[in-house]
Amino acid sequence: MLNPRILTLLTLILAAAATRLLPHPPNFTSVSAVALFGGAYFADKRLAFLVPLSALFVSDLVLGLYAQMQVVYLAFALIVCIGIWLQKHRNVYAIGGAALTSSVLFFLVTNFVGFHIHSMYPQTFAGMMASYVAAIPFFANTVAGDLFYTALLFGGFALLERRFDGLREHTAAQAA
Repeated sequence: MLNPRILTLLTLILAAAATRLLPHPPNFTSVSAVALFGGAYFADKRLAFLVPLSALFVSDLVLGLYAQMQVVYLAFALIVCIGIWLQKHRNVYAIGGAALTSSVLFFLVTNFVGFHIHSMYPQTFAGMMASYVAAIPFFANTVAGDLFYTALLFGGFALLERRFDGLREHTAAQAA
């Protein structure tokens, strides 16, 4: 039987990932926030990676599989790592900075690979910069979605922890 904290974390992550199935502006999704949140709140590192990436995969099965999935999943695995760093640095500034870093990381990694795979731009530094510039309108939605869903997940869970003692993380020192 899952404890209430783990069950609540799972529910929040699955609900946030399910928002990908609803109509939304391009790139305004919860996926980076889900990866960040999973990394920040699952003490078991296996769950920190498994739960967010599985939620992404299930939503991808519904939406359809796509080229370069492995690159997208690699970017989200790196975002889980940022979330793991947050476990010891969880405050509003660190969370906001992590959300922005996640947006930038996803943008740089996925557009870099996309530039090299597609022949839309010359394979030069100038061509790569042109591809990044062309992606900026999508980046604005990525940042907005990441900040929105990060605030929703982290803020929502913080409120739940304050309201329900059973959701709080208990350390050995607190239990003694």
